[in-house]
Amino acid sequence: MKRIVLTGGGTAGHVTPNMALVPKLIDEGFDISYIGSYNGMEKKLIGDIGVPYYGISSGKLRRYFDLKNFSDPFRVLKGYFEAKKILKKLHPDVIFSKGGFVTVPVVIAAKKLHIPVIIHESDMTPGLANKLSIPSASKVCCNFPETISHLPEGKAVLTGSPIREELFQGKKETGLSLCDFNDEKPVLLVIGGSLGSVAINNAIRTNLNDLLERYQIIHLCGRNHLDESLSHIRGYKQFEYVKKELKHYFACADIVVSRAGANAICELLALRKPNILIPLGLDASRGDQILNAQSFEKQGYSYVLQEKDVTSQTLLNAVNTVYDNREKYIEAMNKSELANPIETIVNLANELATKKN
Repeated sequence: MKRIVLTGGGTAGHVTPNMALVPKLIDEGFDISYIGSYNGMEKKLIGDIGVPYYGISSGKLRRYFDLKNFSDPFRVLKGYFEAKKILKKLHPDVIFSKGGFVTVPVVIAAKKLHIPVIIHESDMTPGLANKLSIPSASKVCCNFPETISHLPEGKAVLTGSPIREELFQGKKETGLSLCDFNDEKPVLLVIGGSLGSVAINNAIRTNLNDLLERYQIIHLCGRNHLDESLSHIRGYKQFEYVKKELKHYFACADIVVSRAGANAICELLALRKPNILIPLGLDASRGDQILNAQSFEKQGYSYVLQEKDVTSQTLLNAVNTVYDNREKYIEAMNKSELANPIETIVNLANELATKKN
């Protein structure tokens, strides 16, 4: 039996693409194990799908001064020896790394043991953890054509990001019913991220009456951001966050407002949803969402509105513009080369596992 170790952690974006690969890997005859941090969020997510999980020590490598910068290198070193021991025990044929700092000792240990590694870089430019890991990789998968120039020649493969199969199984009628909506008006789905976006939430709620004249609104406003004073308004449904219902809300959405995280926008592309992207600003990130959004805008998939420019009026104008031109956006997305990320990545894993044997 072929064996693969998946690794990635720290955020859901470093775990859910791994989870999306699991059913196809099982179909292809792979025995699957997972290496993450001792108690990171990935431990529960992976445990819930029944994949054997191994925890290692993990430290964050920061670009700024922090007292933990003195202790975390020792955690990383400890993680390297733990990962090496686990890999010797599991004897995998290939490693797939989705990123996050827990992956660095795993990838370096794999190179030492001559195990081929596939890395996936979601953003336009590699983050620090992947920058450290790329020299040890056999192949580096990416989401954007522009990323290829940032990667070593011969390693880059344009794949897109693995999307959970369940997202394609939503039913429009179920989504409308869950919100007590009808099919007389189009549906606007607003996704501000798990923590929510004050700018997006305020822009939606300040202009609610104008928006509701034309749209029904599903608003995922983030934890602790519900506004109970608006809960009675027909055509407006707000949630802190959703899980199983998301596929149905996507199915009934005609247009989406979203942050520009790499996995989120790849889901919008795969589902062919016309969208307005509002990337995190430089004050809250390294700017990767801004670059992601610019790439999707250049390829004709998205309308981009910078957070500093978000007002109730600019957001209303953006929503109307995209809805009126929705066929143009769908046509551009239909021409995307990122047709089947899961199949492409699993084929790479098969190829490398075969070479090793």
